[in-house]
Amino acid sequence: MTAVGIAGAVAGAAYIVAALLFVLSLAGLSRHERARRGVGYGIAGMTVALLATLWLMLADAWGAASAPLGLSLLVVAAAVGAAIGLWRARTVKMTAMPELIALFHSFVGLAAVLVGWNGALHAEGIAAELEGIHHAEVFIGVFIGAVTFTGSIVAFLKLSARISSRPLMLPGKNALNVAALVVFVALTVWYVITPQLWLLAVVTALALALGWHLVASIGGGDMPVVISMLNSYSGWAAAAAGFLLNNDLLIVTGALVGSSGAYLSYIMCKAMNRSFISVIAGGFGIEAPAEKGEEAHGEHRETDPAAVAELLASASSVVITPGYGMAVAQAQSAVADLTRKLRSRGVEVRFGIHPVAGRLPGHMNVLLAEAKVPYDIVLEMDEINDDFADTDVVLVIGANDTVNPAAAEDPGSPIAGMPVLRVWEARHVVVFKRSMASGYAGVANPLFYRDNAQMLFGDAKERVQDILAAL
Repeated sequence: MTAVGIAGAVAGAAYIVAALLFVLSLAGLSRHERARRGVGYGIAGMTVALLATLWLMLADAWGAASAPLGLSLLVVAAAVGAAIGLWRARTVKMTAMPELIALFHSFVGLAAVLVGWNGALHAEGIAAELEGIHHAEVFIGVFIGAVTFTGSIVAFLKLSARISSRPLMLPGKNALNVAALVVFVALTVWYVITPQLWLLAVVTALALALGWHLVASIGGGDMPVVISMLNSYSGWAAAAAGFLLNNDLLIVTGALVGSSGAYLSYIMCKAMNRSFISVIAGGFGIEAPAEKGEEAHGEHRETDPAAVAELLASASSVVITPGYGMAVAQAQSAVADLTRKLRSRGVEVRFGIHPVAGRLPGHMNVLLAEAKVPYDIVLEMDEINDDFADTDVVLVIGANDTVNPAAAEDPGSPIAGMPVLRVWEARHVVVFKRSMASGYAGVANPLFYRDNAQMLFGDAKERVQDILAAL
């Protein structure tokens, strides 16, 4: 066997090891107590994959005149990417994680587009009987990558509040999406028969526009599902790039990410009473949320930390339902301290987590784990919803849309049908908010005006610390 053949065999074995580590990583991330180990498996798998790829490049380029330049570019690219990644990992706030993840997805999509164009421009050496397959790989890979790229950019802009979170409602938006898919299929057939670069340029522009429209048509309240779906798209884009690069690990990894992201999206859609097909079609709601100013539902009652402390001191059961506001205030440690204080007094304290609380799946779970809240008292919506009727006090800390009674009681609401935490069934509800404004979905919340609800205004972290002091 030649040196190149030996190097290929070694790299292939390393890719198998890396793929197994990625599978173990996904398995570990499925449980709180194994999540740290799962991340470790993922890091190890990516390290093995990078080293194997470098080894393969060295073997292929050995003795070639262009080897020094190619290896130099690889090292520089890896160093720059690692530096940017470490910098962002150290500086990003937990509240900014959703938009950062969306931005990462856009990079995967852009990479797939570039790989596809490279495959079209350098298609020599392909066997005649495989040319049609190659052309289809190029066209489909570019399409998926371009949709992922612009869709992720729009998600980033919405999540970072650079553009409105309200859904774009173009006339006949569903017909536009279907027409774009039909045109894509026709262009794919045309390109496979007679590959011409102008066709690839047309489908690139079409896919960029479609990706933008798909995500722009989805409202802010549904963005956690969008992030999960874009994660799936980025996986399929990576798999498409793997076919073009003849890289087995990229195919396997892309398929893992694509399928797991799609399944997570399906689970979240079920939790939100949404149609999985409508996610792919772009846009959940038919009507845009009500404009600001349509929020008055009566008189609200305001409370203070001392009164809340007295309420908690006399309670036997307390449920805390956190949301994005807890992340903004970085109140998770103060909430954990309050939990420990109440439990030391014999109060039963549990957490109710909505599947889409925050701006991405698992956002609240990560924050509570960071604050060392015990896993066994952090319950999912389905596990705790039936217990609210027997709960003395519910503390709604920065949550809004996920505790909105309109979803269950108002058929005309933009979030009608979405399962929510039924906190209003408890004896007392205390809502921590900075103001009476509606949530990210732009939908007014009648919970604030219920007879058993009180509003505690201000920074959530400061208010929780004030309650602790009063206790």
